[in-house]
Order: sequence, then structure tokens, then C-alpha cells
Amino acid sequence: MTRPQELVAELIRKARVQIRELAGCDFECVHIPIGLRSGQITKAMLEHRLQVNEVLQFALDSFTGQISIHRPAHKIFNQDAKFSLNLKDVRSRKPLEALTVFTDSSRRSHKSVMTWKDPQTQQWEADVAEVEGSPQVAELAAVVRAFERFPEPFNLVTDSAYVAGVVSRADQAILQEVSNTALFELLSKLVKLVSHREQPFFVMHTRSHTDLPGYIAEGNRRADALAAPAAMAPLPNIFEQAKLSHQLFHQNAPGLVRRFHITREQAKAIVATCPSGNQHALPTLSAGVNPRGLKSCEVWQTDVTHIPQFGRSKYVHFSVDTFSSAVFASAHTGEKTLDVIKHLIQAFSFMGIPRELKTDNGPAYRSREFSSFLQQWGVGHKTGIPHSPTGQAVVERTHREIKRVLNQQQQVLKMETPQTRLARSLFTVNFLNCTFEVLNPPIVRHFGANPQLNIKVRPPVMVWDPETGRTEGPHDLVTWGRGYACVSTPMGLKWLPSKWVRPYVPKVLGENKQLPQVSQAAFRRRRRESFSGMGSFP
Repeated sequence: MTRPQELVAELIRKARVQIRELAGCDFECVHIPIGLRSGQITKAMLEHRLQVNEVLQFALDSFTGQISIHRPAHKIFNQDAKFSLNLKDVRSRKPLEALTVFTDSSRRSHKSVMTWKDPQTQQWEADVAEVEGSPQVAELAAVVRAFERFPEPFNLVTDSAYVAGVVSRADQAILQEVSNTALFELLSKLVKLVSHREQPFFVMHTRSHTDLPGYIAEGNRRADALAAPAAMAPLPNIFEQAKLSHQLFHQNAPGLVRRFHITREQAKAIVATCPSGNQHALPTLSAGVNPRGLKSCEVWQTDVTHIPQFGRSKYVHFSVDTFSSAVFASAHTGEKTLDVIKHLIQAFSFMGIPRELKTDNGPAYRSREFSSFLQQWGVGHKTGIPHSPTGQAVVERTHREIKRVLNQQQQVLKMETPQTRLARSLFTVNFLNCTFEVLNPPIVRHFGANPQLNIKVRPPVMVWDPETGRTEGPHDLVTWGRGYACVSTPMGLKWLPSKWVRPYVPKVLGENKQLPQVSQAAFRRRRRESFSGMGSFP
């Protein structure tokens, strides 16, 4: 895209170079016929053009002759096709006190957007269309629609430097060959609209995705929002909904339990941490137990560890099922959110989709992309206590087990790739290893339908409540293990340390059901009383 001023300047430069080569001198007079759209000719316009146009300044550099604004008297210049340089620029050099139009586009959504604020209604309006091609083509289409829609003076604000440059050069421009048909049609239409435009316009380039204050930044943010692809609105989980509800209504802990079906500890923590309710309250301490799944794919623990022997793929991500102890691991070149997502997709294809995922509070697990990924797959997410590895005890022990197996198999697989060595160790842990309590390997426990693997009915137990200091129950024991137990309470499942759980021994009711030793003790007591009474007589 070349402007007429540039063509005239290039013609003058070539002519001056050629006459120096042929005659060894410069021109005495250069004729540059210029004219306004009204047909008038003025020399002041030429002087102004020489002051603001760099290409004409370079072309007439060191020129000592005269510059004429009239055509030469030769008959060759009296043809029907007459050229006159139009020096009136419809593009304003400074912002106008007029309507401001913002344009934007998106590669992902293929949206071509322009938005403006109606000066009469003071409401934001928009024109959105879908345009195939690059973002520059889509935004150029929005600019063309803006020139078609607004013949009156207006300000054009775009975040594309390419589009801003094209619009600033479109007046009376001459197009060269363009291989892209859609782009050529848009450029041709833009040149025609700008060249035949009567009212001035101002074009401005602004940076995109900024949080700066002001009208320009606000309009650009609105255009960005209109061009962005439609995304799923992140819905807060039940705990976050309860927190928002308490911030609005400030109901008590039982009200939160009744409304949102959360645990009493969670409800008390929400009430205790409310700044307007009690500024100095401390949250309720939990029982200090890692909740485990009661069936496969119920609770997973995910973490990353470093294995330096793997080289660039030393970041090994782990996911372990807390019920079956089935584990999946994958080696990656980093521990960012993208690596975690890749690992979980592979883990889902191997072990299924969990109901809940527990991780630490690392930056990769707290990012917005990771939260959106889990929401798309319908997986809940919990994080442990910051800087406390005991909250991830299950997966931490899995790290140790995998590293132990890798070290034992190193002599056999030292020439293999890290992926092969990791796959061999996973096969050993998942399919070959087992415990004396459960002789089935973790993978059988994870996928097997053996009735022996089902949760059996456990005896009732009594549970000590640290808040009240009393023993409550009896409650049904769901499962237990080394240091932990899970009981079924009227408020739902509750994970507790095993030291707080005692077997329930029912009391014997009725007088006729006395124990044998109790009956014998009563007989001896009555016999002593009878002998002592006989000794008191004379």
C-alpha cells in the first residue's frame, strides 16, 4: 500500500539521480501540481506538506532550484488524464471531539468486534461478526464496518499496530499485488471509503490487556471482552458458596450445615474466620487425619517429585488412589500447570476419573487454568495445610516406594529410557506388590469386583469428642487402618485418629440377668449378716 505523496517523492528522487548521471547538474525547477478538492491551488499547502512529509523532504534534499505548483506549458501535459497531488488529509493529527469507536478481534473465536458509546443514550453498543482468517484480517473487517457505519467524524481506537498503520496510509493509496483474496478485498474497500470520505477521522493505537484507568482503557477492555471466546463460568464449590453466603447473611454454624450440607468443622471454621463476627477467633482444629476413599476413584492425592537420574524429564508427577493404593506416574520436563494437566489426562485414561483430588498448595495447583480443567472434568479439589507434607502422606510414601523400586531395578534397566524405567516400576508396584492384610495387588483392588474386597459391616464403636470432652455413640465403624478410623455419624462420615475410637460394650439390663460372681457375692453377704445377728442374743 503506497500513498501518492510517496510515489511523487520516488519519481523526483529517480529523476534527480538520473540527470546528475547524464548532465552532471540538478533541475532548475520541479513542477508539482497540487490542488484541493474544491479545485483551488495554493502554495501554502505545498509548504505545509514539505514540513510534515518525510519522503518529500528526502526527495528534495539539497535542492536549490524552484518548486512550481503549476503544470508546465508543454502540450504533453495537456492530456485528458491529468495528475494533481491532493494535499488535503482527511486523517486528523489530533483526537477529535466526536464519537470514539473501539475495534478488536480474536484468533480463537474468529470474532470481529467494534463497540462505541452512544452519545445520546450513554449506553455501550456493539457490532460483532465472525470473520475467518487471521486476527489482523478480522480486525480490519471491523474497521471497514466502522467507516461504513459512521460517515460523521469519529475517533478510531485499535490495539493492532498493523491495522492502525494501514488505516493511516489508506487515503488515496495505491494497492500492490496481494495474494490473500480476502485481505485484498478489505484493503480495496478501506482505500475507497477513506479516499472518498468528507469528514475527518483520527486513528489511535493502544496497548491491549491493561488495567490502566480512563475511557480509552475501558473501551478497549469492553472490546476485548466481546471478542473473547465464550467460556464456562467457574462455579464455586459448596464450601466457597457457604463462605459467600455467610459474608452476606452471617448465619450461624448450624445454619450453614443445614443449608449447604457441609461438616460441622467447616461451618465453625467459616464462622470463626469471619472478620465482622469475631476478629480474634481462631478456626476450629481438625482431627488431623488424612481422609481416604471408601471405594476406587473417590479420593486421589497428586504431587510431583524430582528424580535427577531422568535428566530433563526429572519432574515425575504422581497420582495415587487412597482406597486401592493404585498409582500412576509420568515424567515431564517441568512442574507447571500444563505439565500437571498432561499428567492428569494420562492418569484419567489409566485409572478413571476421581471424585476428589487432593494436592498441596503449589502454584501449579492453585492456578486458574488448573481450576478450569478440573471443573471441565467434574473433579473436586482440596489443598492441604501449607508447608505441611504430612497432609500428603499417602503420595509421599508412594514417592519413596517408586524410588526404592527404581534403585533396585537400576542395574537391569540402566540403559533404558526414563519412561521405560518408570513404566517397569509402576508395573511392579501396581501388579506385583501386595500386603499381608490384603493379598491382592493394588490394581486388582482398584478394578476388581471381588466380593471379598467390598467394605464389610464393622462393629459399633464409641467416639471421643475433643470439643465437648465426652464420649459419643455408638456409631458404625466404616473402616480403619494404622492411626486412622472412619465412623458413620448422623452428620455424615467422620475421619478420626484411631486413639479416639473404642469398642462399644452394651450394658446388661434386668435384675434376673445377674452375673454368677455377683450372685455368689450377695449370698455370702447375707450369710455374714445372719451370723452376726445370732451372736447378739443372750
